[in-house]
Amino acid sequence: MSPESNPKLTVFPSTSSIDERGHLHIGGCDAVELAAIYGTPLYIFDEDAIRAKCREFKQEFGTLYPDTLVTYASKACSNRAIAQIMNEEGLGLDVVSGGELYVAESVKFPADRISFHGNNKSEIELRQALSCGIGRIMVDNLHELMLLDRIASEKGITQNITLRIAPGVDAHTHRHTTTGLLDSKFGFPLATGQAEEAVAKASSATHVNLVGLHFHLGSPVTETSPYEMAIDIMLKFARDMEQKYGFKLKEFVPGGGFATQYMVKEPVLPVAGYAAAITARIKKNVSELGLSMPKLIIEPGRAIIGQSAVALYTIGAIKPIPDIRTYVCVDGGMGDNIRPAIYDSAYEALIANKAGEPESTTVTIAGKYCESGDILVRDTTLAAAEAGDILAIPVNGAYAIPMSSNYNMVTRPAVIMVKDRTHRLIHKRETYEDLLRLDVI
Repeated sequence: MSPESNPKLTVFPSTSSIDERGHLHIGGCDAVELAAIYGTPLYIFDEDAIRAKCREFKQEFGTLYPDTLVTYASKACSNRAIAQIMNEEGLGLDVVSGGELYVAESVKFPADRISFHGNNKSEIELRQALSCGIGRIMVDNLHELMLLDRIASEKGITQNITLRIAPGVDAHTHRHTTTGLLDSKFGFPLATGQAEEAVAKASSATHVNLVGLHFHLGSPVTETSPYEMAIDIMLKFARDMEQKYGFKLKEFVPGGGFATQYMVKEPVLPVAGYAAAITARIKKNVSELGLSMPKLIIEPGRAIIGQSAVALYTIGAIKPIPDIRTYVCVDGGMGDNIRPAIYDSAYEALIANKAGEPESTTVTIAGKYCESGDILVRDTTLAAAEAGDILAIPVNGAYAIPMSSNYNMVTRPAVIMVKDRTHRLIHKRETYEDLLRLDVI
């Protein structure tokens, strides 16, 4: 069956289909069978969907702006198998911690294509980054700038850096994911003069090489006007810094935050739309301001990995409250996907073993955790649900697994990759022994 027969398939991985038994298939694999093999909760990543998005970003931006490096924001989901795919597709890697950098190092990801972000990198993390020969460090504050210059001096090297600037542009996203405003923990505020101070100090530092400017407005950004406004501000700032301090903009990083479609009736701007707006605005400013064309680095995370994954759960208790609501309870919840609880995130859902049946029952999908806020999906329509059915929730590739926890001492789920009717384990399900492994008594 096609998306025409079940519109919810439009937000599942592109390889998804429904067979004659009404079973959901992903990457040619029967989701019901996968649940039986690996257990639930289970996260399924579609390798073809990941690679297709990597190539789409490279194609759409690279055609309009050839000197573009697409860098995967690995905080969206950091895993060795995923890092290997990004390397094979020729992307860069954006890390925000020593742990994410360690994942990259473990698969021998080319260090010159790794960028290190973060508002409070430790001295240990900076030393780790310099030891691996990292391509660039996105410096977030003066403390980090001075610390990095000292460490680089001790090592006898000069490290390429960009400065993260807060341009004061509202991206109109959730308040927890807005990062480009003046009142933000991230970046040098431009309006206060601190961004200029950072350029001056970086230009005079002896063991850092200021190559670029970076901003990130938040996520998901559903329109292009915030990017265009921030690009105008940032490139005028670059021109002013060249005139005052001789700073040459070699790399320009307008961040990521590109939106992903979660709901059938809420389409988002295609990659081509972002590419056209961003590259046109850069070219216009470069021409008008007399700048040299910088290397463009973009940082999609959610937009590459989000729609590639589906979470499977087994339905247990069903609690009807007449004239109010019916709760369908599953064997996972906020421990493996906390996004609905903290961001009010909305999802579609379908029953994987009844994906071809009429969906006329309105229910709320509740998790198993001891919190009233442990709700995965509110007021969605499903086929008639029964205990033992397999529930599938799409667009779970970004942030669900990285933000997972052992709340209530529940083990975290297994993660698999599917491709061409084959499946492989890429992250084992935790055991009770794993929960105690670090305890000391």
